[in-house]
Amino acid sequence: MESLRQWFLENRRDLPWRDDPTPYQVWVSEVMLQQTRAETVIPYYLHWMRLFPSIKALARASQDEVIKAWEGLGYYSRARNLHAGAQAIVENFGGELPSSSADLAKIKGLGPYTIGAIRAFAFHKRAAAVDGNVIRVLTRLFAVTDDISKGATVKLLRKIAEELLPDFEPWVISEALIELGAQMCSKKAKCPSCPLKKSCKAYSKKLVEKLPFKSKKISYETIVRSVFLIENEGLWLVRQVPKGEVMEGLWEFPYVEGDDPKKFQIKLQALEPLKEESHSFTRYRCRLHPYLAHCKNCDIDGYQWLSAAKLRAFPFSSGHKKLLAHVL
Repeated sequence: MESLRQWFLENRRDLPWRDDPTPYQVWVSEVMLQQTRAETVIPYYLHWMRLFPSIKALARASQDEVIKAWEGLGYYSRARNLHAGAQAIVENFGGELPSSSADLAKIKGLGPYTIGAIRAFAFHKRAAAVDGNVIRVLTRLFAVTDDISKGATVKLLRKIAEELLPDFEPWVISEALIELGAQMCSKKAKCPSCPLKKSCKAYSKKLVEKLPFKSKKISYETIVRSVFLIENEGLWLVRQVPKGEVMEGLWEFPYVEGDDPKKFQIKLQALEPLKEESHSFTRYRCRLHPYLAHCKNCDIDGYQWLSAAKLRAFPFSSGHKKLLAHVL
């Protein structure tokens, strides 16, 4: 692993959460980096740290403030879990992240990868942090052809990662494996420049492009919605998505399923079609057909009339945020 260590020290990216981070900074960055590229995360991370510089500051914030800071990053349960986790840490651990696996597992939203990352990068423990990058590196390095969608395979890879860690500064190798997967052993691998190519079994067996093997493929469903930007005397009709629904805590305009605006049960005045927008969430690809309209005395249960100035401060889903631009 010495060649990997040297490669990492010479080639690691300059990321704002890497220089002598606090446990809180490690936690936030690792949660943000889940299913999101580092270059996308950087401005969100810096903005978050300005708003919520400590666990106690995050715990004191309202959910609306937290979701607004996360707006556009997607997978909003991550933000809600960070908020709930901060409140639990203040209540149960005096506002400081614990270092033991058992205590970290008690915090909402922390799974095996995040626990390993916090213990390795924040507390310099001998802990493996096995994310998608590391899974890709290890399946190729050891020619593991087992299905990575199965828990047993991930458990095996976690065991391999732990065995690779040296006694001296093991956290460096943990981070180096992640960096190698991000920079070198990506989906389209750069094998000739890889520091581990001489010991890589997939490289010698010409299996690199076939690994990792994953049997389950995500199937996306396309949905179409007609969305209504309804105005009355300078106010706009919106709702905050209730707890338990997809997009919980975000704000949105009224809509009906399908591309026929006539399905909307309330009679609207001066219905004006706007440019179609699209967005994605969970397993859906959503096409939005927006309409600008006016209406008097057309209240809808669960919705409220608010000014554009107030809407500017609220977090919207990425699709409805695009529509909000017409209002603002």
